[in-house]
Amino acid sequence: MIAAYVRVSSRSQTYGMQRDAIERASAARGDEIRHWFEEKLTGAKLDRPGLSSLRECVRQGEIRKLYVYRLDRLSRSGIRDTLATLEELKNNGCTLVTVADGFDLEGPASEIVIAVMAWAAKMERLAIGERICAARARVESQGGAWGRPKRVSPELVRRIREAIGTVRQLSARFHVPRSTVSAVLSGKGPYKIPGSEPEKLARARARTP
Repeated sequence: MIAAYVRVSSRSQTYGMQRDAIERASAARGDEIRHWFEEKLTGAKLDRPGLSSLRECVRQGEIRKLYVYRLDRLSRSGIRDTLATLEELKNNGCTLVTVADGFDLEGPASEIVIAVMAWAAKMERLAIGERICAARARVESQGGAWGRPKRVSPELVRRIREAIGTVRQLSARFHVPRSTVSAVLSGKGPYKIPGSEPEKLARARARTP
């Protein structure tokens, strides 16, 4: 079976660009993708449901060729994890094809190139994390709130905090996601309570999901 693996890092992103590129590349090689593995998770760790399912199929000998858009779609956690993943594919008879990297994974210097690519992918991920932290610090220093926009009105926030019940019960009662109820009660993110101590408030309310 010929398969493809696509990954994006956030729920707001889509697989469209990767899928289109893979479909064009596989068609040019006369291959037909029979199964797609997709997931919306960071590549910082190898322990991902979609990748784990893919690796299991490879170990069972079900996949003979795997297409990815770029090598960093498989892993962005460093050289060791990337090389280990590629070695596992190779040892189980699965050929990996990257569409956008522009180098031969089977060439004489392939391991050196792969190591450099894996290092660059990890450094890029770390740099993105640093930029996010810097942006958050800047927003909060200016009095802003970091995170998703508020999903409930100030009046509903007040009613939730005054009500009695567990997070699950309040979620059902006010028709608000449990994660939002938890944020409201603990004073996190856009529901931050000026001058309060969120952790102490949460403990005092003694609420459990």
